[in-house]
Amino acid sequence: MSITLNTKIEQIEKVGPVYLKKLKKLNIKTIQDLFFHFPHRYEDFSQIVLISQLKKGQKATIQGKIVEIENTRLFHKRMVLTESLIKDKSGVIKAVWFNQPYLIETLKKNKLVNFSGKLSFTKKTLVLSNPVYEIVRQNETVHTGRLVPVYPETAGLSSRYLRYLVKPLLHLSSQITDFLPEQIKKKFSLTSLNQAIKQIHFPDNFLSAKKARERLAFDELFLMQLMVLQQKQKLIQEKAQNIPFSQKLIKPFVKNLPFKLTDSQRISTWEIFQDLAKDKPMNRLLNGDVGSGKTIVALMAALETAKAGYQTALMAPTEILAKQHFQTFKNFLKKSNLNIGLLTRTEKSHPQLKKQIAQGKVDIIIGTHALISAKGGPASGGQLSFKNLCLAIVDEQHRFGVLQRAALQKKVYQIEDGLPTIPHLLSMTATPIPRTLALTIYGDLDISLIKELPKHRQKIITEIVAPNNREKAYNSIRDQVKQKKQVFVICPLIDESDKLSVKSVTQEYEKLSQKIFPKLRIAMLHGKLKSKEKEEIMKKFKQGKIDILVSTSVVEVGVDIPNATVMLIEGADRFGLAQLHQFRGRIGRGADQSYCFLFTDSTFQKTHQRLKAILTAKDGFELAEEDLKIRGPGNLIGTQQWGIPDLAMSSLNDLELIKKTREAAQLVLKNNLLNSFLESKLENFQKTIHLE
Repeated sequence: MSITLNTKIEQIEKVGPVYLKKLKKLNIKTIQDLFFHFPHRYEDFSQIVLISQLKKGQKATIQGKIVEIENTRLFHKRMVLTESLIKDKSGVIKAVWFNQPYLIETLKKNKLVNFSGKLSFTKKTLVLSNPVYEIVRQNETVHTGRLVPVYPETAGLSSRYLRYLVKPLLHLSSQITDFLPEQIKKKFSLTSLNQAIKQIHFPDNFLSAKKARERLAFDELFLMQLMVLQQKQKLIQEKAQNIPFSQKLIKPFVKNLPFKLTDSQRISTWEIFQDLAKDKPMNRLLNGDVGSGKTIVALMAALETAKAGYQTALMAPTEILAKQHFQTFKNFLKKSNLNIGLLTRTEKSHPQLKKQIAQGKVDIIIGTHALISAKGGPASGGQLSFKNLCLAIVDEQHRFGVLQRAALQKKVYQIEDGLPTIPHLLSMTATPIPRTLALTIYGDLDISLIKELPKHRQKIITEIVAPNNREKAYNSIRDQVKQKKQVFVICPLIDESDKLSVKSVTQEYEKLSQKIFPKLRIAMLHGKLKSKEKEEIMKKFKQGKIDILVSTSVVEVGVDIPNATVMLIEGADRFGLAQLHQFRGRIGRGADQSYCFLFTDSTFQKTHQRLKAILTAKDGFELAEEDLKIRGPGNLIGTQQWGIPDLAMSSLNDLELIKKTREAAQLVLKNNLLNSFLESKLENFQKTIHLE
């Protein structure tokens, strides 16, 4: 049988049914999949050291003959100890293994073997503990005497087995077609794909491994850049209904607002109005810090769209946030004579409202996933359609997948004067986007930034609270409640978890209501509650009928309680900096001084250093950059929304590499370097990204 890159992994001699199941868990189905399952680090066993030169704590490889080897059963510990004496020209050393009695059949006396591992003292004797071993033959070593690849593993599937599979097959990497145009490889001094695959698995040295990783990360980021730039090009070719800016409408509206717009709000609003005035669809991201006033900017865009005779749809990730937006729009637009509708899965008016939307009788539609849901029978009034949707707004856009966002814009394809048009799209997020992410994941979007907070906002006093200072924080809470103020308490989990040892909502609720604040009105909120229960709790909290709300991260986004002046976060070290900043943004929305207490039981210095960034950072953008460095992009953008390959994901904080890949993608499109193979590669890459 001739073996190729597409040969199924079960056809390889060393793969039986048990290993096949485990390999498929790692999404390895063919030899090519195996080649693209990259090591995440290397053990440096490249230097063969004489036994006489070994030192405690050292990681090293020795080469010697086995003098003795025997098994000893340790009944009191219920294990088998395998001990061996190894000799080279400079001396003798003992090696020990636990619960590997089969080694006595493999490591026979007088065999020349490489042993790689860490040196430690046992009863004042230097010992190799659980070393990796490899019998020396004429062939190149795989597990010892070199940089040894360590792979992402799964239960019962070790890096040793993966090395055993990969090494003899690597000659087939020559069959991989290098999809990068020669012009790009030359300009950016990139190694060949064939060489990169060989060197990332079994590198000659660390420099070779680094160059291989750079080339393969370049490939993944380049394909991402090409994908978003192509999407941008396609969108430019689409038509949208232009909405001329109406100064007569907007000027008096702004003048009558109960607050003054910040400069950033004015600039962002003007950028959006300019986009709406074009006959090309807007594709803009409104990125503003927590509490910076993005909603009023979106509301003005919706107002102008509605007064021009067209519909606007605003999609929010939760019912709480959708209902809050609905109320905000109703309050600010009550004199505008507009019909505003709310559409969520639990609203009973579904069929009638959907009919009115389809007839164009609703100007602004605010809702959740129900706006784009493919489900819809007679009970819900069928799938939603619009008469003349012209503006689609997606709030907290990182909570939705790419296809979900696009669905709101593309499912409502309409005809204007015989020409097909699509709605303008405005995305909003309170998660500050670091520059590197803006150039890649959001590279197809124009970005408007709101960096200022409204003038009346006071800076929130933030403190890191150690266990011995808890009572002081509790006293501060009592004082605030006496002044008729309200409190948020955030916990990482819903139920107790001994494994993670973090506070749970149920546990904390019981403690606070029964022991700490028995006389105060305390409620609990989390994602497992039914929608009606959540709605009722939030309604009471807004009305001031609840003093303390104990919650999960469900309040991270969009909840607006101006009377709340305290945010207490249990297990603060379990959250990212950007997420902590989001929580803190739930308070300080009124004119009163607010306080944020970060509770942590951690004694690690690094944890406290990380949390101190919350105290010193100027704004959420600075924190997001710090979070990107510490926790990586997966935690910042949400791995559920993106199936970005590991190398690309780990490189999303490498600004220089991102700039290079963006330049390369621009060159390919500008100079028409797209060939059929590269197009096919791009198409396959898009399928691997989780867009749902």
